[in-house]
This record gives sequence, C-alpha cells and structure tokens, in this order.
Amino acid sequence: MWSVPEPKWRTFYNTLLELVENGMVYSGHCETTRALTTLPVAFKDRGEGLQPVITSGMACQWDDLSQIMNSPDSLSNPSRGTIKDKAGFNPAEDAAALKKAMKGFGTDEKVLINILTQRSSAQRQQICKAYKDATGKALVDAIKGDTKGNFEDILVALVTPPGHFDMQEVKKAIKGAGTTESTLIEILASRSNQQIKALSDAYVQATGKALTYDLKSEVGGDFGKALITLAEGKRDESKNVDAAKASADAKALYSAGEKRLGTDEGKFIEILCQRSVPQLRQTLVEYKNLSGKTLQQSIEREMNGDLEKLLVAVVKCVKSVPAYMAEHLHKSMKGAGTNEAMLTRIMVSRSEIDLMDIKAEYKKMYSRSLYSDIKSDTTGDYEKTLLGICGSQDA
Repeated sequence: MWSVPEPKWRTFYNTLLELVENGMVYSGHCETTRALTTLPVAFKDRGEGLQPVITSGMACQWDDLSQIMNSPDSLSNPSRGTIKDKAGFNPAEDAAALKKAMKGFGTDEKVLINILTQRSSAQRQQICKAYKDATGKALVDAIKGDTKGNFEDILVALVTPPGHFDMQEVKKAIKGAGTTESTLIEILASRSNQQIKALSDAYVQATGKALTYDLKSEVGGDFGKALITLAEGKRDESKNVDAAKASADAKALYSAGEKRLGTDEGKFIEILCQRSVPQLRQTLVEYKNLSGKTLQQSIEREMNGDLEKLLVAVVKCVKSVPAYMAEHLHKSMKGAGTNEAMLTRIMVSRSEIDLMDIKAEYKKMYSRSLYSDIKSDTTGDYEKTLLGICGSQDA
C-alpha cells in the first residue's frame, strides 16, 4: 500500500475516485470500465481513505471457473439460509406477544425484532393468521401503524410472503416514476422458475395482468426480450449436462459475438435465458477454452447498456448467486449513502435460501464480514433487524 505522490498520480487519482464514488470501481470487484482494464492500479479503503494499490496480475473473482461445476447452485438447491423453522413454535403465543408489544403508547421494538427475525416465512404467515384471528386486524397494518422508515419497511417485508414481496418490488420498479431496470435485473436474473412463478401469480392477483404483459409495455428492444424470457420462468431444470451441446453453444456464442462484425444478441438471449444452470456452467468452461476469454468478458466487450448488465448478471448468477448477491450488498452499503431498499430486499429475500453462502462470499471478496459492514453502515432498530437476519458474525 502506498500514498499518491504529487503530481504524477493526481489526475489519475481524481478520475478513479469519481468512478469509485459512482460505483464503477471498488476493492475486490472487477466491474471496471473496459477503458481501465489495462491500468495496473485499483483503490482499497482501509479506513484511511482511498489509496491506490498495484493490481497487475490480479485475477477477477468472476474469471476463475476452476470450481464452477462443483459449486452450490442456489437456483436449484435453496437450502442455506440463516433463518430456519423455530422449534416449539406457537403462533398464538407469538401473536399475543406482538399485540402486547404494540399496545398503547410506545412500541417494544425488541420483541418485534426477536420474533420476526427468528421465525421462518411460513411460520410468520401463521403468526399473521393468528394475529388477525385474535385482533381482527392485519399484522402488517399494525406494524405500519406503530413503526416508520426503514424499520417499518423491513418488518413489512418480513411478514410478506416471498412471492408477494418480489412482486411488490417488481411492481414498484415497473410502475414508479421511470422503470428501475437495476431492480428488474437483480430479481429476474437470480430467481428460480418456482420463485418466478410465485412472483407472476402474485402479480396477476394484484394487478389483473400478466407480468410479461406489463414488461412488454415498459421495456423494449433486446433488453425487453431478455427480461420477458426470464419472466416466463421456463429455464430448463435438468441436472444432466450434455457436453457436446455445451461445446456447440459455446461455438454459437463465439460466432454470434467475438467472431463477427456486430453481435447477434438473440443468440445470447436464447442460450443464456433458457438453458439449465449445470448446462450453462459447462458452456462457460467450453467458451473460455475456445476463445481464451470468459463469456462475461465477451459480453462486456460486445454489448452495452441494460442488455449488457442483464446478461452479465445472468452469467454471474449461473456461476454463483451468493457471490452476485454479496457484490450487490457491498454496493448497497459502500460510498456516502446506503441503498436501504436494495439492502432490505436482498437480506429478506435470501434469508431462507443462501444467506449463509452470501456471508461466506462477502468475507472472501471484501476481507471483512457482512455483519460488521451492516453494523458500521446502519443504525437503530433497522440495524438490529438486519443483524437478526444476518445471524452470527462468524462469516
């Protein structure tokens, strides 16, 4: 580690500082702009401000495919959450405790946090029913009446069924002031067919229209085609890998991108949005063997805009959903402000799926724990709720 000498690095420092603040360059992450990929310097923040470090020869975590075929697959095997069913669970007792905690003037936030972060989503739905039976009022309405801000948002998310929570996030992204493409990318690139079906069913129930119908009216072009393909939830779920087909797909992708003038985006969408995760993992290996580059590098080279972001997200999720989510959690907390909506969405939605693996990836990628970063970046009851979901500081 070394300081920036004057004047040699000053212009370079200011340029990269602006990129860091805009979320384009940061420690442990390879989403540098293509124009900067040859520069031998990146920045690390060790609590004393950003300083440049030599990065010559530093491999991007997304370029290593050596363990890809044996990595856990969160899209198919969601069983590594921090929140589990509570033994000896009694929904009536929990409902009574929540009622007491919100009765009269003042709220016992500790009770709300302890109960809602230590019960599974299915158990929380039983609590909601017991609360309604006992009080005649929906628990979500009681929470909204007794809490506010980020604390209210995360408690409401916890008592909302996962499919409905995803639906609400997607609906806000589509129906708000301008479409929030980043939210659509994060959700649709990382969800399994089963999760997308739950989201889609909830969307029809809430709006009376199919999700794909509204997406067609809000997003267009190849980006829209790719999003709609993912939103159909028809990705092949076979566990079998056809090596010959993977090789053929790798050649097709190479011919559609690197090997030609112009890019056949449709071929990328067809393969990346429909093949099974095991099949695509083999294709990633075959592609690198064929071209000498990773498929992610080729997408970043050949495409731009929202389609590039979406297909890169798909490739990252094929390789490792936990690493992808760890990267987004880091984005949500780095810099001057915190993106609480992203932080809440990921922590709640992954809490029963792969948050244990996300914590491990976070520690590996950023050399510090997710728990410690949440603790240093958030405050109050919102912080306590996040830490309750996160679990121990071990990873």
